[in-house]
Amino acid sequence: MQVMDRPPEPRQAAARNLLLALNSRADFSRAAICRLGSELELWRGAPAADRELARQLSMDMDTLSKALDLRADAEAVARRQFELCERWRAETVTRFDVDYPSSLLELELPPPVLHFAGDLRRAIGDRGSPPLAGSTPAVAIVGSRRASSYGIEVATWLGKELARAGATVVSGFARGVDAAAHRGALQAENGSTIAVLGCGLGVDYPRGHRPLEEEIRARGALLSEFPCASPPESRNFPIRNRIIANLASATVVVEAAPRSGSLVTARLALEAGREVFAVPGRITDELALGTNELLRDGAGLVSHPSDLFEALGWAAPRSSAALAEKLPPPGLRAAEAALFAALDAVSARPPDEVALAASLSIDETLRGLLDLELAGHVVRVPGGAYRRR
Repeated sequence: MQVMDRPPEPRQAAARNLLLALNSRADFSRAAICRLGSELELWRGAPAADRELARQLSMDMDTLSKALDLRADAEAVARRQFELCERWRAETVTRFDVDYPSSLLELELPPPVLHFAGDLRRAIGDRGSPPLAGSTPAVAIVGSRRASSYGIEVATWLGKELARAGATVVSGFARGVDAAAHRGALQAENGSTIAVLGCGLGVDYPRGHRPLEEEIRARGALLSEFPCASPPESRNFPIRNRIIANLASATVVVEAAPRSGSLVTARLALEAGREVFAVPGRITDELALGTNELLRDGAGLVSHPSDLFEALGWAAPRSSAALAEKLPPPGLRAAEAALFAALDAVSARPPDEVALAASLSIDETLRGLLDLELAGHVVRVPGGAYRRR
């Protein structure tokens, strides 16, 4: 994924202002805004709305007339949009600017304007020595907002390992799998992540994610095509999914119920010619029905980060501990999942160290380790320490 160094034509201030004014219209559908933005040169100089122009734009006459009226006040409206962005420490890029992500220009209806917070160029541009020559690869990790402890752990692990390998992790900033993927990427040294929002950058949504937002600002970027004050309406999230799918060279679905938004992202990724992968789950779990369906239909199976590295054709730095890691077994209780995460298959740890790492009491730890041992997931070695099987 690269920043496209395109010639700036037509980058004149008037065209840029008109895109900002257009993007701010709450009474226009998002499809109409994107159509008018992508065909700006077709209508910006028109003397008045007419049926032929509306036909060329696939636009109703009322919307076209309002768009033409924007020209008179575009500069003032654009100035107000910039002021709003500054209030929330955000910046703006239009499709005429060289920092606009080139992969989004492949969309049939690309967003005319993107608002971002953080370092967008770093997140999507060259960050040193990425495993894919000439670009910084990006992988989207998406899944259920109601993720299980298994889904949270898998998303965190995949996010961390992909970021360690030099990839940018893209997700949707929602609770559950999305947040876990972002946090995993941030756990990696120099890891970077892009959060694509279904609301404006000035809106506190989901509530409680402000600390995560600040971390992403420092190590990646938050991105939205919606004006900074736009609320998180349900119709916005399928729209933002097309950005997630197109920013990334591959999409991984960790957990998804049937007809979930994550499956929409996977479909959009396929339509854009991207790779799609899924993490398998138990056939009796609702959140595995979507991922197992993707696997049945031909998605790549992910049981380890190395599956992704091999499929995408690049090598990743791997420690001996990482080589020995396995996906956490599905169906673990939260305490058991925490204990499993605190262990590896290389070196055994005494129960008191495991308890500290898992933030559990020693009694909870001993009970949980015994259950994991009975289930065959961990091994008790001489001396009473434990490691993964």
